[in-house]
Amino acid sequence: MATLWPLAVYLGATLAIVAGIVTLSYLLGERHEGKARGEPYESGILQTTSARLRVSAKFYLVAMFFVIFDVETAFVLAWAVSFRATGWAGYAAAMIFIGILLVALVYLWRAGALDWGTSPNRKRSCNETGKQNGST
Repeated sequence: MATLWPLAVYLGATLAIVAGIVTLSYLLGERHEGKARGEPYESGILQTTSARLRVSAKFYLVAMFFVIFDVETAFVLAWAVSFRATGWAGYAAAMIFIGILLVALVYLWRAGALDWGTSPNRKRSCNETGKQNGST
């Protein structure tokens, strides 16, 4: 119990500072009501449309790319640092890990995560050809 008194003093000082800042902010802060007081805004501009937008699934595929390569970089760099200590077992584990990530990359590639534009070899759907011919 004698060794915990610095922690108790630190906790008490932190709580006192937080309470003081909140009290001063309440006492010194402005209070005004405007017609747009409760409205959300971005950089001082009031919203004109709904914030609920549909996002293409391709953005999530790009996020998967980022996670795959970010995690791969972190683990492969850590493995490279300990290369001599881990030996062949570490090398085999790293190759299995990279293989799993390669399978994920192939999956994303086949799912069309790299195909953001229109390609001349891609088949058009019925809706796209109907719109171009003028029929509904």
